[in-house]
Amino acid sequence: MINEGNRSKNEGAPALLRWYHSAKRPFPWRETGDPYKIWISEVMLQQTQTSRAAEYYRRWTELFPDVKSLAGADTEELLKAWEGLGYYSRARNLQKAAKQLTESGSNSLPGDYFKLLALPGIGPYTAGAVASIAFGIPVPAIDANGRRVFSRLLDLEEPADRPAGERAIRDTFSSMIPDNAPGDFNQAVMELGATVCLPRTAACSECPLAFLCLAHIRGTALLRPVLFRKEQGRSADGH
Repeated sequence: MINEGNRSKNEGAPALLRWYHSAKRPFPWRETGDPYKIWISEVMLQQTQTSRAAEYYRRWTELFPDVKSLAGADTEELLKAWEGLGYYSRARNLQKAAKQLTESGSNSLPGDYFKLLALPGIGPYTAGAVASIAFGIPVPAIDANGRRVFSRLLDLEEPADRPAGERAIRDTFSSMIPDNAPGDFNQAVMELGATVCLPRTAACSECPLAFLCLAHIRGTALLRPVLFRKEQGRSADGH
């Protein structure tokens, strides 16, 4: 836990959420509660800049507006719609997951973290993002941004991408997630890492969590996170 007792949960989460609601960038996927569209956006955002993902998201959700239309789409048309985003396995896995759902008699994503995790192409990050944002389930969605934010909050000396470091980050992250706003909290952490708590700079004077951040307090922010392997992309799902 950061600093004293439950201070991180009692003060950190509300401070972060207040900042997020006033500072968040407008993206189309933040205007919907549709689990399908949230899933599509999260997959597109892996290895892709947000501005580019927004452009493709609008077109994709017009062509394939739901699970059923995605499952039944012509593969060539599907890959054409994905053209320019790269990492085509993401598009193929989207359709595999959609087909698996429809073949099981469902035209919608399950509102359960572990059932989401069982779908093709969905790893812990994407399952956490969809579960929390679309279904209000208090589970963490830890991407590269979240890993950096919490490495600095904890002033974590262990590699953040090794078991001990991952466990410390997940435990602290989980302890801070508010039951009444898990999706907003996860998105707030991502937003903080994307706009304030950056890899090569840390705008600590703008950070709503600076009062809790041990790396800021100790002057070690730019030394964190320690990584065993090179940071890659947005998510921890391996895409």
